[in-house]
Amino acid sequence: MSTDGKKQIAFLGTGLMGAPMVRCLLKAGFPVTVWNRNSTKAAPLVADGARQASTAAEAVSGADVVFTMLTNGAAVADMLFAQGVADAMVQGAILVDCSSIAPPIARENAQRLADHGIRNLDAPVSGGTAGAAAGTLAIMAGGDASDVEALEDVFAALGRVTHVGPSGAGQICKLANQQIVAVTIGAVAEAMILVEAGGASRAAFRDAVRGGFAESRILELHGARMIERNFVPGGASANQLKDLDAVMAMAADLSLTLPLTAEVRQEFSDFVQGGGAEKDHSGLLLHLEALNNKDQG
Repeated sequence: MSTDGKKQIAFLGTGLMGAPMVRCLLKAGFPVTVWNRNSTKAAPLVADGARQASTAAEAVSGADVVFTMLTNGAAVADMLFAQGVADAMVQGAILVDCSSIAPPIARENAQRLADHGIRNLDAPVSGGTAGAAAGTLAIMAGGDASDVEALEDVFAALGRVTHVGPSGAGQICKLANQQIVAVTIGAVAEAMILVEAGGASRAAFRDAVRGGFAESRILELHGARMIERNFVPGGASANQLKDLDAVMAMAADLSLTLPLTAEVRQEFSDFVQGGGAEKDHSGLLLHLEALNNKDQG
């Protein structure tokens, strides 16, 4: 604990989402130590007031709260248990994993951390890079309600937190969020193709339906990306596909039939395999345009 009573925070993974989250924590007055596998992504945060560590284990030493924002479940498990982060954390510290990983992996990590005397929340987020920068993320926390309450001041710097259930529940809710995001991106992209083929302006169409029943953050933000044809990733299509794969695996385990999710998952798979992996997930428009050009050809 720092001398002014502010919780000491370590943040592992300072990429597209992690870096703006760190800046929000710093603006709220928290002392933050950062680490990233590619150190050049963490270095700019020093100018904002962060301390940069040379190893992940060094970063978490003495921290009250450790955030992870990593690529996938394998990366989180490797960081925690192979690279010594769990061993370096102080007893009673709270690990807040904001990565999007499969619920069974989140539950396994929580159990292994408990064996080390470390509390754990799986707390994936929604809101993209814009929400991360503005401190308006939707945070879905799985774990003990008391741990969520204990970090109320920390979460307040990042957005709005909701305790959604026991360990793994945060990841389940994030997958459901990603279902809605993916299907809505597909719907907006198909609508853009339809209105243009029919002779209307895509930009005028988007303006016309704003505020009606079709309004959404996807229409607002990703609809604008589609019109501007700006597919620099805020959320990479490869990551969207990873989440959809996890949704379908969970659906299979629960004997659920999810036809819309299955279809959009296939479209993202084809887009990623065709070279769209690092394009923003709104870039699914490009795949659907190619399909229609092929049909018309």
